[in-house]
Amino acid sequence: MKPPIQPEVSEIVEVNWADRWQVYHRLQELAIPCWCDTNQPLRVHIDDALTAVQLWSVLRQLTTSRQDLVCWLERCFR
Repeated sequence: MKPPIQPEVSEIVEVNWADRWQVYHRLQELAIPCWCDTNQPLRVHIDDALTAVQLWSVLRQLTTSRQDLVCWLERCFR
């Protein structure tokens, strides 16, 4: 099986090694092109603002404490 063709422009995303597969799978669910080979950093193809915001949101869910996420959500409802 051939590996997928990777676009020329991709960003290396700094993700904790323990979390990168979780991020990778979530980005795949969102149909965001990304690659994560063994012992390699996560690479993501970001071609528009929506993709950038989705990536930010996925990363934020993993890097922000639950309490901070609850406070942020409460502020959104005000």
